[in-house]
Formats: sequence, structure tokens, C-alpha cells
Amino acid sequence: MTVTTEKKHDPDTDEKPDAAEVDVEETADETADEQPRGRRWPRVLIGSAISIFIAALAGSGFLGWQLWQERQVDLAGEQAQQAAVAYAQVLTSIDANKVDENFAQVLDGSTGEFKDMYSQSSMQLRQLLIDNKASAHGVVVDSAVQSASKDTVVVLLFVDQSVSNTSVPDPRVDRSRIKMTMENVDGHWRASKVELP
Repeated sequence: MTVTTEKKHDPDTDEKPDAAEVDVEETADETADEQPRGRRWPRVLIGSAISIFIAALAGSGFLGWQLWQERQVDLAGEQAQQAAVAYAQVLTSIDANKVDENFAQVLDGSTGEFKDMYSQSSMQLRQLLIDNKASAHGVVVDSAVQSASKDTVVVLLFVDQSVSNTSVPDPRVDRSRIKMTMENVDGHWRASKVELP
């Protein structure tokens, strides 16, 4: 007869992993899971902060550029308006004894279409002014910028012009409106178009 002895399971004698080993393994597993996540957050935050900083810098740079552009246009408008006022007074003033000098000043302050037109008609006008002993004196009473860019400005002017000649020896005052297109040519504002609307 064969006797088989069955080994009984004794919970007290079975080998158990040491409690310290279990804690170390669990801690290692937790650390392995949490470490990449923990490292990711600072990188994400730093990346976001850099992105926000760059966007803010670009935005403020664009706004600064836009303000600078607007200031350049405003400055162009102011300078062109001053030049238009001075030129309108030259254009509306004439002395029969200084016709050539007056014409030279008018041509000096003009450019483009207006300069071409004035230089073509000035020879006929010259003799007419001399023969009639004409004189005129223009004064700009008001002006305003109608539209402006950095290189082209349209100015509206209100001019009082006292005119006399052999037919009308007592000066009479003519009131007129002038629409003048000013162009920046080599840093100087010159009239390229003069209209009497």
C-alpha cells in the first residue's frame, strides 16, 4: 500500500515576498507612471508661455508699426497742407513788372501734369499780363486736408484774391476754392494738379 503524503498549505510557512520589496516595487511602478507626466507639465507650460510671449510681442510690434504708419501719413498731410497754402499764395499773386520771376516761382513749386500745362500756357499769359498791367494778390483764408497718403495729399483751399488791371484800376476781391493735389518729389511737396471746383 502506497501512502501519499499531501503537503498542506500552511499560510504561515509559505514564502512571502518581503513587505519592503513589495513597497519598493509599487513605488517604482508609480514613479514610472508619474514621471513622464510630471516632466511633461513644465514643458507644456514653458512652451505655452513662450508662445504667448511671442504672440504678444508680434501683436505689439504690429500695433506699433500701424501707429507709426498713421503718424507718417498725418505728418505728410500737415507738411503738404503748409506747402499748398504757401504755393496757392504764389499761384494767385502776380505783378506785371515781375512776371518772369512770378512764373519761375510757380513752375518751381509744381510737378507733373500741372507743371506741363502751366509752362505751355505761360508764354501767352505773360504778354497779356504785361499789356494789361495786371496785378493780383492772393491770401489763403482757410484750408483742409481732404485725403492723405505718405506721398500724395489732396488739399482744399479757400482763397481771397484782389485783382486790378488797366480796365479795373480799383482792386476787386475774388473769392475762390482750389483743390490742389500735392506730391512728394525728392522730399519737397509740389503741386501736380490744381482744380477750381
